Amino acid sequence: MTRREKSTIIAKITDWLEQELHVDDEPTTLPPILLPQQPAEMLTLKECAGAVKGLSEHTVRQLVLQGKIPCIRTGAGKNGKILVNKAALLAYLGGAA
Repeated sequence: MTRREKSTIIAKITDWLEQELHVDDEPTTLPPILLPQQPAEMLTLKECAGAVKGLSEHTVRQLVLQGKIPCIRTGAGKNGKILVNKAALLAYLGGAA
């Protein structure tokens, strides 16, 4: 498939989507809550424990395993490092810091 054919297909799909979604020519803006204010600060379990006085690594790990605070695992398998969003941790704990 040539670049020109790809561009033609993309243009047709875009036109169709605009017709189906009734998109106006006005630029759309996201609600303020969806606009990223700053990059997310991700913490390791150890950093989470240090960020909140009286919180242990074990407690943070249990909260993650129970699904009470969201996390991502970097690396492969069980040996990957667990990272927790600092804002989500503080929100779960009621803003304690």
